[in-house]
Amino acid sequence: MSLRRFIVKRLLAIIPILFGVSIITFGLVHLTPGDPVQQILALNPRAGPTEKQQLREQFGLAAPIWEQYLNWMKGVFTGDFGEVYRSRRAVSEVIYSRLPETLLLGLFGWVFGLVIAIPTGIYAAVHKDQLGDTVSRFVALSGISIPNFWLGLMLILIGSLTLGWWPVTAPKRAPLLSFDMLWYLILPGLTIGTAAASSIMRVMRTSMAEEMNKEYVTAARAKGLPERTVVLKHVLRNSLISVVTLAATLTASIVAGSVIIEQVFAWPGLGQTFIQAIRNAEYNLIMAITLFTGVFIILANLVADILYAALDPRIRYD
Repeated sequence: MSLRRFIVKRLLAIIPILFGVSIITFGLVHLTPGDPVQQILALNPRAGPTEKQQLREQFGLAAPIWEQYLNWMKGVFTGDFGEVYRSRRAVSEVIYSRLPETLLLGLFGWVFGLVIAIPTGIYAAVHKDQLGDTVSRFVALSGISIPNFWLGLMLILIGSLTLGWWPVTAPKRAPLLSFDMLWYLILPGLTIGTAAASSIMRVMRTSMAEEMNKEYVTAARAKGLPERTVVLKHVLRNSLISVVTLAATLTASIVAGSVIIEQVFAWPGLGQTFIQAIRNAEYNLIMAITLFTGVFIILANLVADILYAALDPRIRYD
């Protein structure tokens, strides 16, 4: 099977996966106690059954549950995710307005994760069972164990309140790609990337340590190749396959972690919007963000599969 056919096949497989995600999300949202009408009229004690019924009909919540799902899916296929009940804004407009912030935060997390994990993993593998290896393993275990919300609070306490190097909140009215905004993103990016960096570093160390004991490494050294060339050109490339696999699975953790980190750092992204939507029972917004997250994670795994072929030409998509 060619790579092109493999990509097409994987893209087609996304359809039933997202269909299942939509059913589960729709069911869980509607099984949750309360609905948007109750949330909107909670502070209006004069609202009676008539007003509530009128709002339910206006929002399309008076129809049977299966009909509501079909109407929502019909809109999804045409790019219409419905409206936010309170503001009457289009859900797609809300998502697109907050999407750049979330993507930039996730990118910072991945950059920090990879910049820390790969060099540390290489060093730990080359100096296996030495002091540096022991320290790196301890740091990696700590990074996995520490809750990211606690780490974020500690970084704010040290970096912002004690040292004064970073602002406590994001700069107002500053462009997203300005220096002030990018400087502020260092702390949340470091927070969200720590767990990923720790996991990748451990896998990187183990994979490289195994590769360095194989025959082709011995042969390369026997030919007189410098140790730097053996490690960075041969061992590293073969070790990255395991790292790519883990990196794809950690995408879900970074996306999920952004929900918490955006709350801790008051970052106006999709994570904070998702929390607000849950509090206000905004069904359409909750389901749209969940579907978007599912698509993002599936595409990340697809990219990982494609990178396999680039890292190891022996891999074929049969």
